[in-house]
Amino acid sequence: MRTEIHSQQGLSLIETMIAMLVLTIGAIGMASVFLYGMQSAASAPNELVATQKAGEAIESVFAARDAHTITWAQLRNVSLGGIFLDGELPLKTAGSDGIVLTGDSGEIVETVKLPGVDQQLDTADDKTDSLASFTRQIAIADVTGSTSLRVITVTVTYPVGTVRRTYSITAYISAFA
Repeated sequence: MRTEIHSQQGLSLIETMIAMLVLTIGAIGMASVFLYGMQSAASAPNELVATQKAGEAIESVFAARDAHTITWAQLRNVSLGGIFLDGELPLKTAGSDGIVLTGDSGEIVETVKLPGVDQQLDTADDKTDSLASFTRQIAIADVTGSTSLRVITVTVTYPVGTVRRTYSITAYISAFA
C-alpha cells in the first residue's frame, strides 16, 4: 500500500493583510460618502433659503425696472451713482420702494418660517428662524461695449455648520422694459 501526502495550501499572512487593507480602504471610502451625504442633508434648508433670497433680489430689480419706479441711471451700485448699496450686507426687509439693498431698506432682519416635526407648514409646531447669519450682495456692472445692457450678480453667503458657503446668481438686464 502506498500513501501519498498532498501539501495543503492556505492564505499567507501577507495575503490576509492585503485583503484587510483593500477592505479598509473601501470602508473609509463609504464612510466619506456617508459623511458628505449627511453634510448635504444638513445644509439643504440654508441652501434653499439662499437660492430663494438671491432670486428674490433679482426679481425685485426687474420688477422695479418694469414698473418704472427706478430709472436706468439708478440701476447701479451706489459707488457708480445708483441706488443699490455696495458690499455684503445683512438680509433686511425691503423698504418703501419694494427693492432690497437700497438706501431705504428696512431695519428688520428677514426671517423664514420652517415646518416643525410634522413637516407641514401652518401647524402649531412651525418655527421661525432669523436670517441674521445670512448676507447678500448685489453687484451691477455695465456690459462692455453696451449702454443698454447690464449684468446683475447677487451673492448670498450663509452658514453651514462652522463654515460659510456662497450662492451666486447672475442675470442680464436691459434698459428696455
